[in-house]
Amino acid sequence: MGFHLPLIFALLSLAAVALANHAAQPAPQLYWNSVLPNTQMPRAISELLHPDSTNEEKSTNIMNAVGNGKQTDHKGKPENIPLANGIYYIRYDHPIDNYKNVAIFFLEKDMRPGTTMNFQFLRNSNKATFLPRESAQSIPFSSNKLSEIFNHFLVKPTSVEAKTIKQTIEECEAPGVKGEEKYCATSLESMVDFSTLKLRTRNVQAISTEVLEKGATMAMHKYTTMPGLKKLAGDKVVVCHKQNYPYAVFYCHAIKPTAAYVLSLKGDDGVKVKAVAICHLDTSEWNPKHLAFQILKAKPGKIPICHFLPTDHIIWVPNHKSA
Repeated sequence: MGFHLPLIFALLSLAAVALANHAAQPAPQLYWNSVLPNTQMPRAISELLHPDSTNEEKSTNIMNAVGNGKQTDHKGKPENIPLANGIYYIRYDHPIDNYKNVAIFFLEKDMRPGTTMNFQFLRNSNKATFLPRESAQSIPFSSNKLSEIFNHFLVKPTSVEAKTIKQTIEECEAPGVKGEEKYCATSLESMVDFSTLKLRTRNVQAISTEVLEKGATMAMHKYTTMPGLKKLAGDKVVVCHKQNYPYAVFYCHAIKPTAAYVLSLKGDDGVKVKAVAICHLDTSEWNPKHLAFQILKAKPGKIPICHFLPTDHIIWVPNHKSA
């Protein structure tokens, strides 16, 4: 009997370590590991589960989470506005001259190796992290409950923060465009559920745009498309856009027909980017005044319109090994 005791103790020690590691993981990550054991977690999600110590205080600060979450460029030009259809673009009334040298929208042919385009991979300053689903569900998320929400987060109803909270909720409640299946995920668990439901499989890939060098500047650069363009599987994708809110909320929508790509870019400063690009194959329902048509000198429904995803957005697609 004594001969086996060291082995038993060793096994018990390994089990204790595994249990401690399991307990140390946030509830959203445990859910991911359970439902999506074969799916690598993209940086846009993992950063909201394990924020840097320098950002930990910021992520719980309501002033930072919703007061300064808008994205502006390095020259102070008009901000990008995420509207209800989930497509990241500029207000119609902004002068097109401000953007004529920026690849906000482009064509599929512009992704060929050797093509160059000017772009700025902006990052939302909102560092709000995920709440476990049970915690998120205990907090109202409705335009009918705004007073209760403001009280919960100690926000004055007339403040900028209150205005941002109200705007996010209203965008989530607004009806989608024709053919769009939309949902605002207030937890990682609900994002996983919505995405796998719409793709009808748990064998999925979740991918985000990543600037591969730490500390890289977010200024405007000229990027060259490198060899290795990869088209992702399926003509239906789910895209989730980070919203400005006290905790992590993502505007998710299923889009079809769509083509999605991952491509490698290299900036004129040497910085490499793994970029996710979405090409909308049917734009017939888009507003004819959409900036994309002005930039590309096109009309609705005539050609696919492509754009990059910001670094804090996630695309979900079926895994190419799916049946």
